[in-house]
Amino acid sequence: MSGGPLPLGEPHTHREIPADAPIALEIRDAALRRGGRELWSGLNLTVRAGELVAILGPSGSGKTTLLRAILGLEQLSEGEITVRGQRVASKGNRGIGYIPQSRPLPRDTALRGRDLVALGVSGHRFGLPIPRRGEKQRVDELISAVGATAFADRPVGLLSGGEQQRLRVGQALADEPGLLLCDEPLTSLDMANQQAVVSLIDRHRTERDAAVLLVTHDVNPLLHQVDRILYLAHGRFTLGTPEEVLNSTVLSALYGVPVFVLRAGHRLVVVGAPDAEETHHHHHDEEPSL
Repeated sequence: MSGGPLPLGEPHTHREIPADAPIALEIRDAALRRGGRELWSGLNLTVRAGELVAILGPSGSGKTTLLRAILGLEQLSEGEITVRGQRVASKGNRGIGYIPQSRPLPRDTALRGRDLVALGVSGHRFGLPIPRRGEKQRVDELISAVGATAFADRPVGLLSGGEQQRLRVGQALADEPGLLLCDEPLTSLDMANQQAVVSLIDRHRTERDAAVLLVTHDVNPLLHQVDRILYLAHGRFTLGTPEEVLNSTVLSALYGVPVFVLRAGHRLVVVGAPDAEETHHHHHDEEPSL
């Protein structure tokens, strides 16, 4: 199946980001191939300040790889990525915040909760992480902002998944990034903690006018916040608002087989979407919910 965009569905009624909002991220004519397999090609994406774009798709479709390319950790096969007008570089960009997947830290991890947040404040420096003037105050501010004050001095390995993820959010927001990349930040969290993490991310977006790219296999917790969806599958992609992308016609064209989008209460569920052959990121025994 050749790479490239697919036609969109019906016009949307979702809120619009101002056309003159600053460009936080621009991806032009991007392609990425690994081991003779094309993950995607012809990808063009402009993300403006204040916009939240969710990235969906089956396992192995290149969602995490796209985030890594934006971070400068993966080299594109073709095309170019710029963040605030500057080409990405492997040395990193402190204007980009990164929230990793919610994976439990080992119980014997020799860090307190506040130490995890402090890595975002001073971890970019070489040498011993000796606190500088104002850094402790900044760490305290971040801990308070993510609602982690009550457990910040406990060993991080003994904290719950939701508590650990709040701290990861605090770490990612240390430099008040204009672009926030989130790789499955809600995985393994219960509904209450999912909503808490979504609220923290959305608050940073609205207060700092930051752009957000968020990889997820379940967009339901984000439906009220998402501006656009980039859906990757089998070397192809489609881009548009939730109303444009999350419908049976568009997803059937994307997968090349009949796919149905059903409403179950306030949730959307995709039925019939085949998972990718490579399942090194996640494997779903059930149909993915959206």
